Amino acid sequence: MNKAIGRYRWTICALVFFATTINYLDRVVISLLKGDLEKDFNWSESDYADLVVVFQLAYAFGMLGAGSLIDKFGTKIGYTISLTAWSIVGVLTAFAKTTFGFGIARAGLGLSESGNFPAAVKTIAEWFPKKERALATGIFNSGTNVGAILAPLSVPFIAEFWGWQWAFIITGAIGFLWLILWITIYDTPAKHKKVSPEELAYINSDQDEQTEDQTSTEKVSWFKLLTFRQTWAFVIGKMLTDPIWWFYLFWLPAFLKAEYGLEGSAASLPVAVVYTIASVGSIFGGWLPLNLIKKGFPVFRARKTSMFIYALCAIPAVFIQYLGSMGLWLAVLSIGFATSAHQAWSANIFTTVSDMFPKKAVASVIGIGGMAGGLGGMAFSKLAGKLFDHYKALGHLETGYYIMFLICGFGYLLAWLVMHLLVPRYKLIELSSSSAPVA
Repeated sequence: MNKAIGRYRWTICALVFFATTINYLDRVVISLLKGDLEKDFNWSESDYADLVVVFQLAYAFGMLGAGSLIDKFGTKIGYTISLTAWSIVGVLTAFAKTTFGFGIARAGLGLSESGNFPAAVKTIAEWFPKKERALATGIFNSGTNVGAILAPLSVPFIAEFWGWQWAFIITGAIGFLWLILWITIYDTPAKHKKVSPEELAYINSDQDEQTEDQTSTEKVSWFKLLTFRQTWAFVIGKMLTDPIWWFYLFWLPAFLKAEYGLEGSAASLPVAVVYTIASVGSIFGGWLPLNLIKKGFPVFRARKTSMFIYALCAIPAVFIQYLGSMGLWLAVLSIGFATSAHQAWSANIFTTVSDMFPKKAVASVIGIGGMAGGLGGMAFSKLAGKLFDHYKALGHLETGYYIMFLICGFGYLLAWLVMHLLVPRYKLIELSSSSAPVA
């Protein structure tokens, strides 16, 4: 069937995948250089946590503005501006001379990187029918893992041979290569010359989206979106689960150093293994609901059933510290399974937005939820920094990690319950001037 209707939409998915890979490659460089930077700038655990918080704060508020702007100006312009900006900031980070300078650079990176996910999810909503969106989202979202894999396999070696400054310069410059492809290749499905009439009809085949104006650039206000329970379900879901991913992303190298004395290139393989496992979860996370839909499940039921399974799969994270006490690779495998559960969850929570909202509002809702996730991540990072400094002073740092992993294990189940209570059934809402909030 796919051969008959065309497959160009998957080329667009590949472009979004590579953008997300670059996004995370640039984002995690600092976590892999933490040891070098602590020595050069005399950082404590709380100092590092503050830099993570600065990034998250800028990212959170950037998400709010980026989502609205991308809905207004479209994905092509929005993605171009965002990726150009974060690539420039990534390169300029190499020239930071003080902790304050690093704070400015991390704030700039967070602000500019915030455009990636609103643009990516909106692109998938525009290019894929609902039944394929979770799989397409899982594929592009696996770019977060690939970026996190490439970073430990390259950044420590660049730093060892040429200095940490070149790690920022080289990773930051990669984005300019992607921009050439994006500007050359991308357009909306209705305007793209390589999209056949059959594929365009397939992309727009969802009955509840038939009356939607695909070319509309009407701006939907945040205040109006916040009157819907669907918005709050996504916002709270992101606020409860995004911080867990941030924790794994920014503290995994520190955990390996604290527990096993691994840093620099010595930590490269364990970190790469964790995110390789997470990549499997991201793609499986999109495949399962598609398979359920093919078996006759309604879209909302397939999505919700899948997310419940992934929430349960996150619970074993509470045993990471215990298993890790038996050996490095038990810790690595258990963290890998936990991140895999998150990525499977993430592939679906993003897709719930295009299930429930018209395409003209998708990036805005993603932005609001992203802001909530960033604010939650800030609080989580501050908690981690305080806990680790406290227990490190007592000589029991492992207790701090045990507490954090306990929270990580049950966060998804709580999020699923809240989302289920707010929206028992997914339904595409109308955002016409006469629409009222969903009761």
